[in-house]
Amino acid sequence: MAPDRTNKGRMLDRSASGERLSSTTGPARLRWNPKIDFAFIFLLIGAVLVAAPLLWMFSTSLRPSAESYKLPPQWLPTQFHFENYSAVFQSDVPIVALFLNSLKITAAVTIGQLVFCSMAGFAFARLRFPGRSLLFVLLLASLMIPNQMTVIPIFLIMKTLGLIDNSLSIILPGLVSAFGVFMMRQFYLTLPQELIDAAKMDGAGAWTVYRRIALPLSGPALSALGIISFNTTWNSYFYPLIFLTSWEKMTLPQGIALLSGYMQSGNPAVVMAAVSLAILPILLVFVLAQRWIVDAFVHSGIK
Repeated sequence: MAPDRTNKGRMLDRSASGERLSSTTGPARLRWNPKIDFAFIFLLIGAVLVAAPLLWMFSTSLRPSAESYKLPPQWLPTQFHFENYSAVFQSDVPIVALFLNSLKITAAVTIGQLVFCSMAGFAFARLRFPGRSLLFVLLLASLMIPNQMTVIPIFLIMKTLGLIDNSLSIILPGLVSAFGVFMMRQFYLTLPQELIDAAKMDGAGAWTVYRRIALPLSGPALSALGIISFNTTWNSYFYPLIFLTSWEKMTLPQGIALLSGYMQSGNPAVVMAAVSLAILPILLVFVLAQRWIVDAFVHSGIK
């Protein structure tokens, strides 16, 4: 009887050890986390709400004009009219010329912000000069001032300079932005101070430190700033409406507004086709560089 008890005890020990081994070495069981699931559902709903207007816009650009305001709205057109896109280029509005004007202004403003905002951000972050804190507070305060309050002084300055109905009247005020300076300053504050101190010990001045150390390391921040500046300038309608009056100087948003006609009497399907073509460069740039945008905001500490 004793051996039987011994064998049973060994079997129980082996089974217990096997259960412990399987519990420790086996695959971990996934636990339900309500916070993660609710966050995923919330983000999914937000993504649908953001994508719905874009889907409706593309759908409207392919449907007949009579179905544009049909109620209840239909997400898919009953007939696909691809000729709405060709009608954009056959209209009286020179879409191609306006596209090139927008591209020229947007490229100039984006390059200017990359240059001047990065230099100003480095100065606020790493240089010591009298009145730095006061100037930075005034810079942040300017973010709360809407563009409609500054358009009259800017218009008078441009009129004095003889730049009304000139692309420079849009480019010059947009070369620097308070948000761009603030964003670059926050990024430069994250750079290790040891790198800058080592460069100063080797005899490097402020310009050399900026050009040789800070600027090469600011690729993510510059990419994000460039995309934000490109998007803002490309979609700008208010300033071009005030400063540009002739056909050959207008931008693409003005041309889309002209396509809609007097009292919105134009073909809405053609207008949506023009809008679809106008946002393609923005979507392409954002899809290709969204990783840099997220990386820049994470490293700069902007929530």
